[in-house]
Amino acid sequence: MESTVVESEAVTVQQLTSADYARWDQFVKDSVDGTFFHLSGWKEVIEQAFGYEVYFLYSERAGRITGVLPLGHVKSVLFGNSLSSVPFCVYGGVIAGDDQSAMTLRQAACRLADKLGVDALELKNRVPSNQGWPVKELYVTFRKEISQDPEENLKAIPRKQRAMVRKGINAGLSGEIVQGCDRFYRIYSESVRNLGTPVMPLKYFQLLREIFGNDCDVLMVTHEGKDIAGVMSFYFRDEVLPYYGGSIPLARNLKGNDFMYWELMRRCGERGIRVFDYGRSKVGAGSYSFKKNWGFTPEPLHYEYYLVKSSTVPEINPNNPKYQMFIKAWQKLPLSIANAIGPMLARKLG
Repeated sequence: MESTVVESEAVTVQQLTSADYARWDQFVKDSVDGTFFHLSGWKEVIEQAFGYEVYFLYSERAGRITGVLPLGHVKSVLFGNSLSSVPFCVYGGVIAGDDQSAMTLRQAACRLADKLGVDALELKNRVPSNQGWPVKELYVTFRKEISQDPEENLKAIPRKQRAMVRKGINAGLSGEIVQGCDRFYRIYSESVRNLGTPVMPLKYFQLLREIFGNDCDVLMVTHEGKDIAGVMSFYFRDEVLPYYGGSIPLARNLKGNDFMYWELMRRCGERGIRVFDYGRSKVGAGSYSFKKNWGFTPEPLHYEYYLVKSSTVPEINPNNPKYQMFIKAWQKLPLSIANAIGPMLARKLG
């Protein structure tokens, strides 16, 4: 994309190259609105795992980055054609140090969306931009401060949910941070098949661990030496984001999921992590109720859209009735078949 000069203040928009990864990431970490999903590493992950065209745009004034907007182009016959900040992520959108830089980036993104001929440009904002764009009121996030004291964290969990955690502890479950992704992938792939969702390719998870290093880890939960649940988490500043989690049916009776998130919270609190980000859920979904039961308060997410070819906000989510037949059929597939063809479909979800 060519540089764009706005008025007389020489604000330009550039595309990110590897030479500028460090200063891009420093801007994200210094920004109050920065998130893990704004980091430059996602450019490498999305390109290498899925082969998408990515457009990581940044505004610059006098040689200093003043704003960033990471974008990925997802084109699919089944799921539509969109430009999104950021594919496979729950937060995104513009972060900028001033209004002019923010507006310049939004304008550049709109021009790019027009040029690509997408259905819509999607910005996954945690806070509203107040630009008057159509908004999807479907998702919320759950974030809460945690203590360094495990007992204080346990007491902060409402009584009924705390009892589920104690059942997992009393069942003799244990947790361990593991290297690699193979153990996690075996559990996760079965879990998402049971939910009717195509599994991501193993390469995607391997790239997340490789590119983000110590800011990405895997906690496995075992019972009598057998893996029953696992979660891949991201770390950003003083926050932990348990992002990809799964379990096998045996974990339900053993309260494996309850124990898993408690074990992650306990470990993170003790190492000085201050915010537990339980992540996105659809309003009214099972995960929404589960997170509320932990004493977390839902915070609305503000997904905003610039419509290009589409006349309405896209509905690419399981609540859309046209996907229900697909979901039910997928749940019945043998795991070996689901794992073989799932990654080819999952790359089109974004």
